[in-house]
Amino acid sequence: MEFEQLIKTMAPETVANLRRAVELGKWPDGRKLTAEQRESSLQAVIAWEQYHLPDSERTGYMAQACRSQKNEASSDDSKDDETILRFRDA
Repeated sequence: MEFEQLIKTMAPETVANLRRAVELGKWPDGRKLTAEQRESSLQAVIAWEQYHLPDSERTGYMAQACRSQKNEASSDDSKDDETILRFRDA
């Protein structure tokens, strides 16, 4: 079976298990993921999301960085769209 066909037919439960394994760094039975397993699992999750989820629900989606959803009539000078990060001294 080809990778693309496998990804398209993968069950959502399988994707959830892969996502959780990547997040925790271990399989449900407690065994640690190797670097190769983590990379392959993450690639599978991202590929599955590409076929089955809208952009806003995919891994890594950042609404603030998505300029295509902004109203084109608004000016870039608007301070409402800016996010300012401030770091406190430790």
